Amino acid sequence: MNYNFDWAVVTSNFDRLMGGLLVTVEISLITIVLSMILAVPVAVARMSPITVLRWLAQIYIEIFRCTPMLVQLFWIFYALPALTGVTLPGFTSAVIALTANLTAFMAEAYRSGFQAVPVEQIEAGQMLRLTSFQRLRYIILPQALRQQVPVILSLNISMFKDTALVSTIAVADLMFVANTISAQSYRALEVFTVAAAIYFVVAFPASLITNHLERRMQQSGQRVPGRRKPIRALVAASKGEVN
Repeated sequence: MNYNFDWAVVTSNFDRLMGGLLVTVEISLITIVLSMILAVPVAVARMSPITVLRWLAQIYIEIFRCTPMLVQLFWIFYALPALTGVTLPGFTSAVIALTANLTAFMAEAYRSGFQAVPVEQIEAGQMLRLTSFQRLRYIILPQALRQQVPVILSLNISMFKDTALVSTIAVADLMFVANTISAQSYRALEVFTVAAAIYFVVAFPASLITNHLERRMQQSGQRVPGRRKPIRALVAASKGEVN
């Protein structure tokens, strides 16, 4: 079967595709920033000696890890307004659903990094009379983030691709715009090929960086990255932060 390609449909609608990409990137950036912040208290609660906090954090994590992203998105957009009486815009619903999902996965990545921090460094912070927050800020969090950078980047790449699901609740992202153009022009092959290429162009460099970081960490012989910096932070904290 011969198919006559017509790329004019792409060139004539390229501005619309770029507008959709802008919405996709905006949702992705907001979700990543919020998730990286919110995952810290969730990870801390997951490791808490307080049983109630630990179980609440685990229940939250398992709910979002064990249910499909599309179901979560529909629940936030359709079910939550029925429960609360407050109707949320599609963009807001998308950010809430994606952030809640990514936070759950990010919290587990953080927890893994927290547990890999050498115990002697935490004990050193205790000897310097650092508070729990100061130990988290100066010792645990910097090392955990460095060690888990490849995992964090992989999660962010997956989330960027998952933003295509927000088109199902009429958010005008790249996938929604591509689907609209395809329906109007009957040129699904050209439109969706270009849409896939745009996703690839954005995600592939991040994937290369992730692979590079993973190789570097393997070649380091499982050494904990950034080990010296927390020690300097301890000294600075003992001089300026601790009475």
